[in-house]
Formats: sequence, C-alpha cells, structure tokens
Amino acid sequence: MTLTAPTRTMAAEPGSGATVELRDVVKSYGGVQALSGIDLVMQPGEFVALLGPSGCGKTTALRALSGLETIDSGSILIDGVDVASTPTNKRDIGMVFQSYSLFPHMTVMENVEFGLRMRRVAKAERATRAAEALEMVGLGSHGARFAHQLSGGQQQRVALARALVTRPRVLLLDEPLSALDAKVRVQLREEIRRITRDLGITTLFVTHDQEEALAVADRVAVMRAGRIEQIGTPRELYATPANPFVADFVGLTSRVPGEVVGGEVVVHGVRLPLLGEPQPDGPVYALIRPEDVALATADRAGAIGATVVSSSFLGSLRRTDFLLPDGTLIAVQHDVNDQPEVGETAHLLLRMAPVAASPREQ
Repeated sequence: MTLTAPTRTMAAEPGSGATVELRDVVKSYGGVQALSGIDLVMQPGEFVALLGPSGCGKTTALRALSGLETIDSGSILIDGVDVASTPTNKRDIGMVFQSYSLFPHMTVMENVEFGLRMRRVAKAERATRAAEALEMVGLGSHGARFAHQLSGGQQQRVALARALVTRPRVLLLDEPLSALDAKVRVQLREEIRRITRDLGITTLFVTHDQEEALAVADRVAVMRAGRIEQIGTPRELYATPANPFVADFVGLTSRVPGEVVGGEVVVHGVRLPLLGEPQPDGPVYALIRPEDVALATADRAGAIGATVVSSSFLGSLRRTDFLLPDGTLIAVQHDVNDQPEVGETAHLLLRMAPVAASPREQ
C-alpha cells in the first residue's frame, strides 16, 4: 500500500509535543520492584524508545506515564505539571497497544471518532478530524469498513489514527508492531516515525526489538531489572555501550576470552581499547562486533587461524561463524562475494575497535 502524506491541517492544530519527565519513579508488585527509581526526560517532539528484555519494566514505565498504573513514589511531569495523581483521560496522551483493540461492531470511521465523541466534540468536527486522521495513515477510503475486513497492518493504522485524532501532546506506543509480519512492520514503523515527526508529538515507544529501536528513535533507553542502564542516540549505544549488558543487548557480539592489561584488552595477542569504566587487570570476555573482524591471509601479521562453522547470506552482506583455536565461536560480517565453505580453515584479523568487556573467572 502506498501511504499518503500527513494532512497539514491536523499538524497545524494543537498537539505539538510536551516535555515529559519521570523523576525517581518507583513501582512494586507484591514486593517485586518493577521500577527502581527511573529518571527520564523527553524533550518536546522527541521520539524515545524504551528497549529491554521481557520483564525489565519498560511497559510498566509506559503504563505509569499513561496513568494506567499508579506509582509508589516519584513524580511524573508533563510540561512541568505533576500528573501522577491525574486520571488517564486528563493527561492529554494518545496510546497504541500491541492488540489493536478496535470495536468490532463499529466502522473504521466510528472507531476513530470514538475518543472525540467521549469528549463531546460536535458531530461535524468529529467527522472532519477523523477523516484527516485516516488520510494521515493512508486509510482515507476505508472509513466504512469494519475491523474484520482489514489486514493486521490496516487495523494497527486505524488504532494509530484513533490515538492521533484527539491531537495529543504525548503518544505512547506499547510494542505496536510485534503482531505484524516483517515487511509490514518495517513499513509501518517508518510511517509512525514520519507522522510523529511531522506533527511534533513527543513519543515513547516500547519494544524488545533492538533493530526497531535503533531504526526509529532519536534516543534509546536500555532497561534491565527496573533500571535504565544507558540512554543515548542509537549510534552512541552501539558504538560506546556503557557496560557489557548494553553491548550484548544492542547489536550482535561474540564473547571472546581475553585479558585486561594496563587498561587494554589483549585478545589472541592483539591489544584492543577498552570501553567504559577502567577495569583491573585480569581475565575477561571481550565483546566483539561482527564488523570489527576481517578475513585475512595467513601471512598477515596478527592473523588468527579459525575454522568455518556456518555461513549465512544476508542480502548485501554475509555473516560467518568461525571456531577459534581456544574453542570460542566468533561471528564475522564480510563481503557477500566471499563464500567460505563449512570446515575450511581461514584467517581472521581483529580491527582496532574499542570493545566492552565482562569479568571472566580464571
């Protein structure tokens, strides 16, 4: 489906983004702390992704911001006003969830109009604004259809239009693409990013898919066990992870035994710069990205002999797993025209890229 450009009339109306702050937010369930003092500031119009494994607290943080969950302590501010005790319907927030949650007995137009009807907006204005919202998500001709007549991607677009039609200043997206197939996910995530940017809405996007987060967010907050481990631009998180958890979760890494010596990591005789806080000398696992290893000739200084275990064609590149002499598997990202055969011997060269490292018992 080819989607239309966003309707400028709607973009010009109220709905520009708000400043959002979570200050030392704590939330527990039955003695288990889901949020352990979360601090997060989002600037007007900023698109922030909360990224992390299941159970890390990212959805709890979103639900706390929406008002669907009360918090134990801390503050939630929208444009400087603490809304921690404010009902959900008074927070000027739009929400889109993983499940489309469309009313099956209503048409697409009626579904989109629903929030406006609850706000007692006049019928003529409801129809105009709902039509604009549907045009924005590329469904201007689908207003008379029912949910069962739409594909999953179309239903999620209706859910997005329903969230946008009230012209919220904050938009919350809780894994809205996880039920869709890969091609539709990529298309819809780009449309969501374009629409929110054009409308200037402050957006919080929850996902466990690191590729999704890196592709669309201005900044990404990586969460673990109720805390934010690091927040930064996608490039910052990938290139300079704050700790081994972030390095391992954001992108692909290989855990290769090494040794910290004088502030560097020695891996198979190669000294690599160490990311993050200084570590004492001793054994570690170096977390090495696939693109930081190259195929080399046997006579190249520093080349490491390895055996091909498997190789995958990924379109514009190839990723191959090699077995190092110490029994460690290491992934290498290389030119698609290099096609190593399983079982053959090759040689690898570690690039001088900084690496994160995690402790390793001797």
